[in-house]
Amino acid sequence: MQALFLYHAGSFVTGVLVALGVGLAVTVLANIATTIYLHRAMAHKALTLSPPAALAFRAIVWITTGIRPRQWVAVHRKHHAFTDIDGDPHSPVLLGWKTVQMKNVALYRKCAAEPETTNRYAKDMPADRFDRALFDRTVVGLTTGIVALCLVFGVWVGLLAALVHVNLYLGGSAAVNAIGHHFGRKPYDNGAGNLQLLAFLTAGEGLHNNHHAAPTSARLAHRWYEVDYGWWIIRVMSWLRLARVRLNEVKLVTQTGRIAS
Repeated sequence: MQALFLYHAGSFVTGVLVALGVGLAVTVLANIATTIYLHRAMAHKALTLSPPAALAFRAIVWITTGIRPRQWVAVHRKHHAFTDIDGDPHSPVLLGWKTVQMKNVALYRKCAAEPETTNRYAKDMPADRFDRALFDRTVVGLTTGIVALCLVFGVWVGLLAALVHVNLYLGGSAAVNAIGHHFGRKPYDNGAGNLQLLAFLTAGEGLHNNHHAAPTSARLAHRWYEVDYGWWIIRVMSWLRLARVRLNEVKLVTQTGRIAS
């Protein structure tokens, strides 16, 4: 009886550890797709992806986050247009960093649901046949991802892994908007901060002061001691001709938002 109990206890612990590992792996994949595809490529045009790479990233975003790319891009571009002033969808300066951390999803959804947001800030990304058939169907995408986890790892491990992923991804995304605009090093004159630990968790996004200083740069690490593994992946993709970087050098913006010479 004791041996049976120990066997089931060991199986339970193993299942939890597997779920934690799988959830973390899915989050890393989602963060890579978010930073390379949604953020650097689509929102800022810092790089161009080959059609197969772009389609693969769209599929990853769809099954791991359910995000509609043009909505994410529109909300982010609006954030840059009104950074930490009235009009910013998720400014901790206006709302407090704790509020943004806890309500980031609600703030995003509110802004994304406004037709004028997408019409103005993502007019270069009209819905195509893939969006109409698949990528605009958020529930279908998320369900596909969860079902895939359950088929591969079993139902309860798959569901637990999905729960781990949801919390890690949403928490990390909120932290970039909340903590990343309140704490951290500020080598450049803007309200965002550099947090290397957050950069490790979000594929480079935690180097947020650097990003606001040079939003058209595909590279978020500006100094030798800063780590942006999203950029490492972009370099490999460039070598494989799956991506083309727009600017090889970092171009800083002025206080007016223009590119500095």
